[in-house]
Amino acid sequence: MTEILDLLQWPAMALTVAAAWLVASSRKRKRNIGFWLFLTSNVLWVAWGIPASAYAVVVLQIFLAGLNLRGLFKTDPARERAPRTV
Repeated sequence: MTEILDLLQWPAMALTVAAAWLVASSRKRKRNIGFWLFLTSNVLWVAWGIPASAYAVVVLQIFLAGLNLRGLFKTDPARERAPRTV
């Protein structure tokens, strides 16, 4: 069973890299897909981290998932608003 869990690292890493690439896009649709990929990679990292006792990774992924949700909501076209002035 631990061998299967260890294999989770590879798709988690691949999704993280792909998500970072897409989030840097100037197109909202690609950025949106990137945030969903980030959230999927967060789940995979947590699924790997708990049995591996990598609790710092688990906590990091929880915080990163929160930031990814924030980014996902900011790319939602329905939530677009006028730019803020300072």
